[in-house]
Amino acid sequence: MNQHVAPARTGHSACPHDCPSTCALEIDISGGRIGRVRGSSANTFTAGVVCAKVARYAERVNHPGRLTQPMRRVGGKGSGDFAPIAWDDALDLIAERFVTDEQGHGAEAIWPYYYAGTMGLVMRDGLNRLTHAKKYSRFFSSICVNPAWSGFLAGTGRLAGPDPREMAKADLVVIWGTNPVATQVNVMTHAIRARKERGAKIAVVDVYRSPSMEQADMPILIRPGTDGALAAAIMHVLFRDGMADRAYLASHADDAEGLEAHLSTRTPDWAATITGMPAEEIVAFAHAIGRTKRTFVRAGYGFTRSRNGAVNMHAVTCIPTVTGAWQYEGGGAFHTNGAIFGWRKTMIDGSDVLDTSVRQLDQSRIGAILDGEREALAGGPPVTAMLIQNTNPVTIAPDQTRVRRGFAREDLFVAVHEQFMTETAKMADLVLPATMFVEHDDIYQAGGNQYVILGPKLVEPPGECRSNHDVVTALAQRLGAEHPGFAMSPRAHIDWLLQASGRGTLAELEQAKFIDVQPDFDTAHYVKGFNWPDGKFRLKPNWPKVPYAAPSKMGPVADMPAFPDHWAVIEEATAAFPFRLVTSPARSFLNSSFTETPSSLNREKRPELMLHPEDAAPLGIACGDRVEVESPRGAVILHARIFEGVRRGVVVAESIWPNGAHEGGRGINTLTGADPVAPVGGAALHDNHVRIRRLDEAAVA
Repeated sequence: MNQHVAPARTGHSACPHDCPSTCALEIDISGGRIGRVRGSSANTFTAGVVCAKVARYAERVNHPGRLTQPMRRVGGKGSGDFAPIAWDDALDLIAERFVTDEQGHGAEAIWPYYYAGTMGLVMRDGLNRLTHAKKYSRFFSSICVNPAWSGFLAGTGRLAGPDPREMAKADLVVIWGTNPVATQVNVMTHAIRARKERGAKIAVVDVYRSPSMEQADMPILIRPGTDGALAAAIMHVLFRDGMADRAYLASHADDAEGLEAHLSTRTPDWAATITGMPAEEIVAFAHAIGRTKRTFVRAGYGFTRSRNGAVNMHAVTCIPTVTGAWQYEGGGAFHTNGAIFGWRKTMIDGSDVLDTSVRQLDQSRIGAILDGEREALAGGPPVTAMLIQNTNPVTIAPDQTRVRRGFAREDLFVAVHEQFMTETAKMADLVLPATMFVEHDDIYQAGGNQYVILGPKLVEPPGECRSNHDVVTALAQRLGAEHPGFAMSPRAHIDWLLQASGRGTLAELEQAKFIDVQPDFDTAHYVKGFNWPDGKFRLKPNWPKVPYAAPSKMGPVADMPAFPDHWAVIEEATAAFPFRLVTSPARSFLNSSFTETPSSLNREKRPELMLHPEDAAPLGIACGDRVEVESPRGAVILHARIFEGVRRGVVVAESIWPNGAHEGGRGINTLTGADPVAPVGGAALHDNHVRIRRLDEAAVA
């Protein structure tokens, strides 16, 4: 008798990964497994396009290396020696340890930790509900967005901008500090459409000749951390050459006269010395912007991951304010649309039972926290127990030497809920198998566009995998945590969220698959004023008052420049550390995800360091040589790739390979620092000075 097999069908979902595109997906399903993944052509931002790594997602979902059963450590920490354990026994063990540590050290000794392994609102944010209900140490999310968001908010007062689909209606698209060919493929879709349909030009500002820059009409190559200098010089030229929209500045900006006076000395020659970009190229770029009313600035995250990142973002958003480009369809500056969704998330995240007196620990400083630094612990008890969901700090967090030392503590209990045996999972006491996005119900909001997308369960998970929601609710029951959200299913959460936020019902979203919540033109373009009491864009921001929720202001806030400028707080090259290192994303990885899939590994090959041939030659370095790269925080071993597409003195290491992929087991974030970026924290992952030496074959066994 033949067993019934469900017919092949097409499912609809959203990419769950930490990418602003949040692509709407069509997924082939047959025999209970997913097959080909495509971008939805019905979604006007995704526009039928998806990145290559997500198109191959079946390779990840069906990977033989997935975790499929709970496991308990039986060997030494980091040994990878685990034995199976039943789910109930694993959950009981976590609950027992949490209760014991709370009795011994207080509830703040327990730190639930998560990040963007999934961007689904139910599965990502539900851990906060347990945190708040039990008054565990709160999680301050800082590693990615803080410099960028605070810099954008400093001018506009609101985290939103023009409809990103308007890139296709621009006459000049400026892609600043991001590599969308690798990280936001749909940005290129709309920019190239503008080129084909309107004859628009594409400019790409970056620190190396990335795949995106290869497609640019105007490649703008600068040194890392010098974007503020370039922006200031551009605005100097705009004022000097009569290209500033003085009427717009008078009605929509706060201190144009002060800005113009400040910029009088920020000449192209001044900026050329800082950026490495010739002065005549700066003038040409400024004139292209000044002569093109429909200039759309798509500002990314990469250029803000520097100690002056917030200042750089603000400076870039000032450019369309000086030209008045905000007034026009296809003009203005866009970074992310976080402010437009208006969610009421109390049932998901438990924010209605949040106690603000409970300390908030900085994600980026996990090394210092686990290493017992009193300041990082906010004066509270040491962290002795953690539940980590869908993130891999032992690879991706900065200041890796301290991170790994902290995780090696014998008194630290760690339970990791993951899809693969990551390097963080290897350091855990318990490892729990997690579902992937096609194996549970969730809802997603875009960052780089305006869509809300449903991600329903499409297939059954393998083995004993359980969702984040299932684990959180099971622990809540054992721990006596009280909140109505613990009694709700993921589908009930989605329906409650939609209705409470005025976004309809789950049934309606199931029918539509996604909803477009783009505001009207006047709102998106700040036609009636920016989001400040006087409606004026802040050319002269009040940095201590930037409206960003944080435990406190961080970094040297008092020293931040009053107007757009080059803020010289970056880790500049020195005689001892003569190179500036940027750790850029790879095309086939996404942070530490996809590093397990064969096709991505085949494309990325091995950890490499790009350096200019004129820098390599004096060091005796040839293509393929093993090189040691050292910062004040540690050293890693890479293979050299000779590459002319960087300024002299700049080196680039693409991707976050597992530490174990590096000779000696030390990964790229051994080199990066965790000191917080002003004004509200964040990691300066692309702001490192280093020295480089060639290794003989005999130098390392």
